[in-house]
Amino acid sequence: MSTATQSLRPLMDRLRRAWRASPMPGFLGWWGGELRDLLPRRWRGWFGSGADWYLLQHIDAQWTLRRNGHGDLLADWDDGVEAAAVEGHARPDALVAALQKVDREDLRLALLLPAAVVLRRTLALPRAARDNLLQVAAFEIDRQTPFNVAQVYYAVRELAEPATGGRLNVELVVVTRVTLDPLLARLRAQGISVDAVDLAMADGRLGVNLLPPEQAPRRSYPRRRLNLLLAGACVLLLVLVLGEWLHNRQAALSQMRSEVESMRGEAQQVAALRQQLQDNAGAAGFLVQRKKNTVSMISLWQEATLRLPDSAWLERFSVDNTGQIGFQGQSPQAAKLLDALKDSRLITDASFQGSIQPDPTTGKERFYLTARVQQPTAGGSKPAASTSTNRTGAP
Repeated sequence: MSTATQSLRPLMDRLRRAWRASPMPGFLGWWGGELRDLLPRRWRGWFGSGADWYLLQHIDAQWTLRRNGHGDLLADWDDGVEAAAVEGHARPDALVAALQKVDREDLRLALLLPAAVVLRRTLALPRAARDNLLQVAAFEIDRQTPFNVAQVYYAVRELAEPATGGRLNVELVVVTRVTLDPLLARLRAQGISVDAVDLAMADGRLGVNLLPPEQAPRRSYPRRRLNLLLAGACVLLLVLVLGEWLHNRQAALSQMRSEVESMRGEAQQVAALRQQLQDNAGAAGFLVQRKKNTVSMISLWQEATLRLPDSAWLERFSVDNTGQIGFQGQSPQAAKLLDALKDSRLITDASFQGSIQPDPTTGKERFYLTARVQQPTAGGSKPAASTSTNRTGAP
């Protein structure tokens, strides 16, 4: 084991413990099982459930093989097969026949030791030692067993039982090298390499690994490579999908912007037309209001005709933009014209300009009279009409 691997091992152990303590492994296992059950029965074998453990035991010169968690024997052979295996460099036929339908990538073999040859001790260690259990256990071997570290293979597992005082309970599992090495040598002689050395517990195993790391088999994982390639393809497809989604969003945004700009131009045109309409309506209203508030020439003519006596006649009648009215004419009694215009609602401020002069030709008085147009109030034209009616109907 290299120095880099040794330095990373505590970190990997910490991550492995955190992963196992999380609910994710159980959830993924349940989810994968549910998805596998949805597949046709003949397809389910293509989707394995991970490592498939098979247990080897050596009892009274007899080797047995069974599946983890099952008590039925799958194969058995005696030590006499060892010599034939050495000569032929092949596994025992019984083992090969029992494992021929098992996926080689998922196949795992564990050598189970009897409880009589394994020493187990329960230790209470500080929680700070959780990241370095193997190193701490190495110092405890001399105290807890009659052997030293060089004489044994050992493993440590954390127990579920809680401990008090900021400590944790662990179990130290120890087997002597003189006990395990001959068994491993016999297996190698039969062409069998194991992935773990554990302790037999009912139909299963304890869950530790006493196999020295340097004797662990080197495995190739083509399925893992395929899974990595598939994962990379999924990531690539995800990136492409996200890129396509962003592209579509950008295209939709650009289209929306162009539509907004087009609508903005149309809205500006509508606003300009509305403003023009308002201006025209305002001008028309102004003209209507001004016409409404302005006395018409016909009304002034009618008022002057009704107010002035029949004996008076005009030579000139003018109205300027300021509402100034000019009367120039002749009358037998020009001075009485002011009294005639006094009660008018349209003509006010009447006065003579200059002096009244007699006309020797007509015998009447020539006058020039100025006045102002008085804008009528609401209903102001009705009294004039009434006056006109009275005047017209007078005897």
